[in-house]
Amino acid sequence: MPYAHTLEGNPHWLPLNPRSSLKAIPGERGWPIVGNTFEVLKDPLAFTKKMVAKHGTVYRNNSFGGDSVVLLGPDANELVLFDKDKNFSSEQGWGPVLNLVFPRGLMLMDFEKHRADRKALSVAFKPEPMKHYADELNAGVAAQVGDWANKPINFYSAIKALTLDLAATSFLGVPLGDEAAKINQAFVDEVQASVSPIRTPLPGTSMRKGVKAREYLVEFFTREIPARRNGTGQDFFSQFCRTTDENGVPLPADAIVDHMNFLMMAAHDTITSSATSLVMLLGRNVEWQEKLRAEVAELGSNDGSVPYGQLDRLVLTEYAFKESLRLMPPVPSIPRRALRDFSFGGYDIPAGTFVGVNTAYTHHMPEHWPDPKRFDPMRFSPEASKGRHRFAWVPFGGGAHMCIGLHFATMQIRILMAQLLSRYRIELAPGAGEDWQIFPIPKPKDGLPVTFVPV
Repeated sequence: MPYAHTLEGNPHWLPLNPRSSLKAIPGERGWPIVGNTFEVLKDPLAFTKKMVAKHGTVYRNNSFGGDSVVLLGPDANELVLFDKDKNFSSEQGWGPVLNLVFPRGLMLMDFEKHRADRKALSVAFKPEPMKHYADELNAGVAAQVGDWANKPINFYSAIKALTLDLAATSFLGVPLGDEAAKINQAFVDEVQASVSPIRTPLPGTSMRKGVKAREYLVEFFTREIPARRNGTGQDFFSQFCRTTDENGVPLPADAIVDHMNFLMMAAHDTITSSATSLVMLLGRNVEWQEKLRAEVAELGSNDGSVPYGQLDRLVLTEYAFKESLRLMPPVPSIPRRALRDFSFGGYDIPAGTFVGVNTAYTHHMPEHWPDPKRFDPMRFSPEASKGRHRFAWVPFGGGAHMCIGLHFATMQIRILMAQLLSRYRIELAPGAGEDWQIFPIPKPKDGLPVTFVPV
């Protein structure tokens, strides 16, 4: 079984269960070897809806190399993500997908180890560093979007290049220069490997390219660490190099490398997807462009910049961002692995079962989101949010593993939207963004052709 290789070198992991252990759970295995992987990749939301129609909101599925049980809805999200009983392992859930390219990243840690490393890394997200990042983001965004006027742009490619540059400034503290393209491609190769149907790094496979990309990035980060430990830089990387654990001991070099490899990917790939979906939705909903532009104008900025202390004034911009994350979450599903037997939805599920919750499906459930396909940022106003299940909206996960960079992501989007909308009107090409590739991270297949027309 393809999952089997993930157990090697992980003696604390539970052994694989026999396939018969899930026979009481309704579902289907699909094709030999690949299972339902290709159908999931083609249209995951449609596949989930088909499975729910046939089997209900708890079902068995075989994809990406092994069997899992999918649990759907806000109650499932709360059970698995909040995890008050510490029964669901993120390490063993994400491991089969990410271990070869993102091992020991924060998302692949559990319980006390995760808590300790998260606490050490959180120093980089405190108010003073965030103020520094805001200044860097304002300058970096302004320097590039000023050249976007009145010419057709592939927005996904443009914003991916911009977010990599911003990640280089905020996360690494240096412009990447000629190495930028190679670093960018390395992250692309790593992420693509994470959803490769072939889970071993055989020559010529996506997994092999991902493993080689990781080797390059490990070397890149490792050679930088000594100077950063003795420096005074305010970027993420420098702060990680200088931070200490609860006993005052600096983080080991290999831990810094692993965290930087994972966080750099998360910082620019997920924000690229989120920014693209928001621009697409604002292009389709011109009235919301105008509302957000008016909100930005009320700040009184001459150049579209947003000082850190004024970010919270962009309330409608935050609502629009949240609504875009509802419609197109950058992480469509979240895997875990049960460490002990548990029950949910009338089914007894054994220890060792790979469990998945589906963010995208929950975000489109009409009982929680009336008219779920409609773009309506006011869903997130205090009045509309009152009484809604707190796990009905989980684009950043939940519980102990809530995304550590969620405030950074929100800040970056607010600054990007302020810089764009104070300058331009968003005009989409006909049919732009109609078809999206959802895995590994959502992106429009046409790149979202757009024109920014000066206002």
